Amino acid sequence: MQKTQPLLIFPYNGNGIEALDCIGDSYRFIGFVDDTPQKRGVDANGYPVFDRDAFALFSDACVLAVPGSPVSYRSRREIIQGLDLAEERFARVIHPSASVSPLASIGCNVLIMAGVVITSNARIGSHISILPNTVIHHDVDVDDWTLIGSNVTIAGNTVVEENCYIGSGSNVMNGLRVGSGALVGFGSNVISSVATGSRVVGNPAREIGIRSKRPLFAAADLSSSREEEGILKKCK
Repeated sequence: MQKTQPLLIFPYNGNGIEALDCIGDSYRFIGFVDDTPQKRGVDANGYPVFDRDAFALFSDACVLAVPGSPVSYRSRREIIQGLDLAEERFARVIHPSASVSPLASIGCNVLIMAGVVITSNARIGSHISILPNTVIHHDVDVDDWTLIGSNVTIAGNTVVEENCYIGSGSNVMNGLRVGSGALVGFGSNVISSVATGSRVVGNPAREIGIRSKRPLFAAADLSSSREEEGILKKCK
């Protein structure tokens, strides 16, 4: 009988809590790790929330790192690399109801939620979260550090470059390229390639801004968070 692996989830956020429903029998959840002192202790559901010392305390535990949101996704790479963990410690968590083709490839530190479908020859890189009921078709390439929302459809032979955010309810037509650091707003229909660092929204999706002059992996500051919050409001 295979021994279940202990698991820590970083940070204590919405995606981390949702990940609990995806663990299945492959992992034994130990607790969350979070950098915010006010979150530490025991939450309302009885789950412990540790500081980063837990990574050393539970040295045999795998780690699922799922930071990031529409306003902070650009800092995912910096935050995850800042954990200073060996690649082999990162988990791959796939909900039992997800359908992943045996011809697809999946990297490390990947969270695939309920109802996701990934078809033949798709390549999912590392440090990626895919929310419920998204469909990624044949020969799609999703690069590292990307976040994909729920009910997204990415058609065949499309490339999503690293550190992108694809908002929930979006559709990306086949054969396109979404450039590094791009944001696709909620409910958008993307029918042409998206430039590096740009932000698109609508049906059909149109560009409403570009941040190519800013460091791609810089942590989001207050002004950029407010700016992208405005973009998401336009998407609704």
